[in-house]
Amino acid sequence: MVGWILVAGAAGATARYGVHALATSRRATGFPWGTFVVNVTGSFALALVVGVVLAHGVNSDVRTVVGTGFLGAYTTFSAFAYETFALCEDGARATAARYALGSVVAGLVAATIGLAVTGAI
Repeated sequence: MVGWILVAGAAGATARYGVHALATSRRATGFPWGTFVVNVTGSFALALVVGVVLAHGVNSDVRTVVGTGFLGAYTTFSAFAYETFALCEDGARATAARYALGSVVAGLVAATIGLAVTGAI
């Protein structure tokens, strides 16, 4: 199991790098779009995985490998916290507030949609 989590983690980190790079290359603003997109899509994906496991009887090892391995490496709370703090330090407190609140709300909405898609809710 640990080997699968390691492989999934490497794939998740690589995917995060690619999605982050794509999101930031399309938006030249002071808003941290890369981390925002990664975390919201990760919330949706984790809800899909959990929903499939809960509602459709898929082996819970899938949740461990994909959820902990891939999505644990894909999403990032630390970058979210650092970027929020950095925006405040740079005097962009309104942007920091929009980023923090928007990330939480969008992540919860994405997760709710993911669970709904699987029929878990």
